[in-house]
Amino acid sequence: MNLDFGAEPLFSWYVVLLFISGAAMLILGVINASGLSKGWRAFNVIAGLGFMGYGIYLGFIFQGGTYIVFFKAFILPVMVVVNFFRSLSRRKAMPAPQPMAAPAPYPMAGQQPMAAPAPYPMAGQQPMAAPAPYPMAGQQPMAAPAPQPMAAPQPMGAPVPQPAPAPERTV
Repeated sequence: MNLDFGAEPLFSWYVVLLFISGAAMLILGVINASGLSKGWRAFNVIAGLGFMGYGIYLGFIFQGGTYIVFFKAFILPVMVVVNFFRSLSRRKAMPAPQPMAAPAPYPMAGQQPMAAPAPYPMAGQQPMAAPAPYPMAGQQPMAAPAPQPMAAPQPMGAPVPQPAPAPERTV
Protein backbone atom coordinates (compact mmCIF):
# COMPACT_ATOMS: atom_id res chain seq x y z
CA MET A 1 0.00 0.00 0.00
CA ASN A 2 1.37 3.41 -1.00
CA LEU A 3 -0.47 5.54 1.58
CA ASP A 4 2.01 7.08 4.03
CA PHE A 5 0.70 10.33 5.50
CA GLY A 6 4.00 10.92 7.37
CA ALA A 7 6.35 10.65 4.36
CA GLU A 8 4.12 11.82 1.47
CA PRO A 9 1.01 13.56 2.86
CA LEU A 10 0.13 15.32 -0.43
CA PHE A 11 0.18 12.07 -2.40
CA SER A 12 -1.70 10.17 0.30
CA TRP A 13 -4.45 12.81 0.61
CA TYR A 14 -4.70 12.98 -3.19
CA VAL A 15 -5.30 9.22 -3.40
CA VAL A 16 -7.90 9.26 -0.60
CA LEU A 17 -9.79 12.27 -2.02
CA LEU A 18 -9.60 10.83 -5.54
CA PHE A 19 -11.22 7.63 -4.32
CA ILE A 20 -13.89 9.52 -2.31
CA SER A 21 -14.79 11.84 -5.20
CA GLY A 22 -15.00 8.85 -7.56
CA ALA A 23 -17.26 7.00 -5.13
CA ALA A 24 -19.51 10.08 -4.76
CA MET A 25 -19.86 10.45 -8.52
CA LEU A 26 -20.52 6.74 -8.91
CA ILE A 27 -23.26 6.79 -6.25
CA LEU A 28 -24.94 9.88 -7.73
CA GLY A 29 -24.85 8.27 -11.17
CA VAL A 30 -26.31 4.96 -10.03
CA ILE A 31 -29.26 6.24 -7.96
CA ASN A 32 -32.12 7.91 -9.81
CA ALA A 33 -33.35 10.19 -7.04
CA SER A 34 -32.62 13.57 -8.61
CA GLY A 35 -34.17 13.14 -12.04
CA LEU A 36 -30.93 13.61 -13.97
CA SER A 37 -31.04 12.52 -17.59
CA LYS A 38 -29.61 9.16 -18.58
CA GLY A 39 -26.69 10.89 -20.28
CA TRP A 40 -25.66 12.77 -17.13
CA ARG A 41 -26.06 9.66 -15.03
CA ALA A 42 -23.90 7.66 -17.46
CA PHE A 43 -21.27 10.43 -17.38
CA ASN A 44 -21.27 10.35 -13.56
CA VAL A 45 -20.81 6.57 -13.53
CA ILE A 46 -17.98 6.62 -16.09
CA ALA A 47 -16.14 9.52 -14.43
CA GLY A 48 -16.67 7.97 -10.98
CA LEU A 49 -15.26 4.64 -12.13
CA GLY A 50 -12.29 6.45 -13.69
CA PHE A 51 -11.50 8.45 -10.55
CA MET A 52 -11.93 5.43 -8.27
CA GLY A 53 -9.85 3.25 -10.57
CA TYR A 54 -7.02 5.79 -10.68
CA GLY A 55 -7.19 6.15 -6.88
CA ILE A 56 -6.95 2.37 -6.44
CA TYR A 57 -4.09 2.22 -8.93
CA LEU A 58 -2.13 4.96 -7.15
CA GLY A 59 -2.87 3.56 -3.70
CA PHE A 60 -2.15 -0.12 -4.29
CA ILE A 61 -0.40 -0.78 -7.65
CA PHE A 62 1.74 2.33 -8.30
CA GLN A 63 5.48 1.65 -7.70
CA GLY A 64 6.73 5.23 -7.68
CA GLY A 65 7.82 7.69 -10.32
CA THR A 66 5.65 10.31 -11.98
CA TYR A 67 1.90 10.59 -11.44
CA ILE A 68 -0.66 13.08 -12.73
CA VAL A 69 -2.70 15.24 -10.35
CA PHE A 70 -6.15 15.88 -11.83
CA PHE A 71 -7.59 19.00 -10.25
CA LYS A 72 -10.79 18.20 -12.12
CA ALA A 73 -11.11 15.23 -9.79
CA PHE A 74 -11.99 17.71 -7.03
CA ILE A 75 -13.88 20.37 -8.99
CA LEU A 76 -16.09 17.98 -10.98
CA PRO A 77 -17.59 16.14 -7.98
CA VAL A 78 -18.52 19.47 -6.36
CA MET A 79 -20.29 20.53 -9.56
CA VAL A 80 -22.03 17.14 -9.81
CA VAL A 81 -23.26 17.33 -6.21
CA VAL A 82 -24.54 20.89 -6.75
CA ASN A 83 -26.30 19.79 -9.95
CA PHE A 84 -27.75 16.78 -8.11
CA PHE A 85 -29.34 18.87 -5.35
CA ARG A 86 -30.46 21.60 -7.76
CA SER A 87 -32.31 19.10 -9.96
CA LEU A 88 -33.68 17.38 -6.85
CA SER A 89 -35.15 20.65 -5.55
CA ARG A 90 -36.49 21.53 -9.01
CA ARG A 91 -38.14 18.12 -9.22
CA LYS A 92 -39.81 18.57 -5.82
CA ALA A 93 -41.05 22.05 -6.77
CA MET A 94 -42.81 20.78 -9.90
CA PRO A 95 -46.44 19.74 -9.34
CA ALA A 96 -47.27 16.11 -9.91
CA PRO A 97 -48.74 15.49 -13.37
CA GLN A 98 -52.48 14.87 -13.32
CA PRO A 99 -53.71 11.77 -15.15
CA MET A 100 -55.79 12.44 -18.22
CA ALA A 101 -59.48 11.63 -17.94
CA ALA A 102 -60.81 8.94 -20.23
CA PRO A 103 -63.13 10.22 -22.96
CA ALA A 104 -66.82 9.58 -22.43
CA PRO A 105 -68.05 6.64 -24.53
CA TYR A 106 -71.43 8.28 -25.19
CA PRO A 107 -72.36 11.94 -25.63
CA MET A 108 -73.59 13.70 -22.52
CA ALA A 109 -77.21 14.78 -22.25
CA GLY A 110 -77.87 17.66 -24.62
CA GLN A 111 -74.66 17.07 -26.57
CA GLN A 112 -74.58 16.13 -30.20
CA PRO A 113 -72.57 13.03 -31.08
CA MET A 114 -69.30 13.83 -32.78
CA ALA A 115 -69.95 11.72 -35.84
CA ALA A 116 -70.10 12.88 -39.44
CA PRO A 117 -73.59 13.43 -40.81
CA ALA A 118 -75.19 10.31 -42.25
CA PRO A 119 -75.18 10.20 -46.07
CA TYR A 120 -78.65 8.63 -46.07
CA PRO A 121 -81.72 9.84 -44.18
CA MET A 122 -82.51 8.02 -40.96
CA ALA A 123 -85.79 6.21 -40.55
CA GLY A 124 -88.59 8.73 -40.33
CA GLN A 125 -86.67 11.57 -42.03
CA GLN A 126 -87.46 13.05 -45.38
CA PRO A 127 -84.57 12.95 -47.85
CA MET A 128 -82.95 16.34 -48.36
CA ALA A 129 -83.01 17.66 -51.87
CA ALA A 130 -80.74 20.42 -53.02
CA PRO A 131 -82.78 23.55 -53.73
CA ALA A 132 -82.54 25.12 -57.15
CA PRO A 133 -80.31 28.20 -57.06
CA TYR A 134 -82.86 30.36 -58.89
CA PRO A 135 -86.64 30.03 -59.21
CA MET A 136 -87.82 28.71 -62.54
CA ALA A 137 -90.28 30.65 -64.69
CA GLY A 138 -93.64 30.88 -62.95
CA GLN A 139 -92.30 29.77 -59.54
CA GLN A 140 -92.35 31.79 -56.38
CA PRO A 141 -88.97 32.45 -54.72
CA MET A 142 -88.21 29.76 -52.20
CA ALA A 143 -88.58 30.65 -48.54
CA ALA A 144 -86.27 29.31 -45.87
CA PRO A 145 -87.38 25.86 -44.74
CA ALA A 146 -89.15 25.67 -41.41
CA PRO A 147 -87.13 23.99 -38.70
CA GLN A 148 -88.13 20.40 -38.05
CA PRO A 149 -88.62 19.33 -34.44
CA MET A 150 -86.11 16.69 -33.38
CA ALA A 151 -87.09 13.83 -31.14
CA ALA A 152 -84.82 12.59 -28.39
CA PRO A 153 -82.57 9.72 -29.43
CA GLN A 154 -84.13 6.34 -28.79
CA PRO A 155 -82.30 3.61 -26.90
CA MET A 156 -80.84 0.80 -28.97
CA GLY A 157 -83.39 -1.86 -29.83
CA ALA A 158 -86.39 0.45 -29.37
CA PRO A 159 -88.96 0.35 -32.18
CA VAL A 160 -88.61 3.19 -34.66
CA PRO A 161 -91.87 5.08 -35.29
CA GLN A 162 -92.90 5.09 -38.94
CA PRO A 163 -94.01 8.36 -40.54
CA ALA A 164 -97.67 8.82 -41.29
CA PRO A 165 -98.52 8.49 -44.97
CA ALA A 166 -98.77 11.80 -46.77
CA PRO A 167 -102.30 12.85 -47.72
CA GLU A 168 -103.06 12.71 -51.41
CA ARG A 169 -103.54 16.01 -53.17
CA THR A 170 -106.17 16.64 -55.73
CA VAL A 171 -105.71 19.38 -58.21
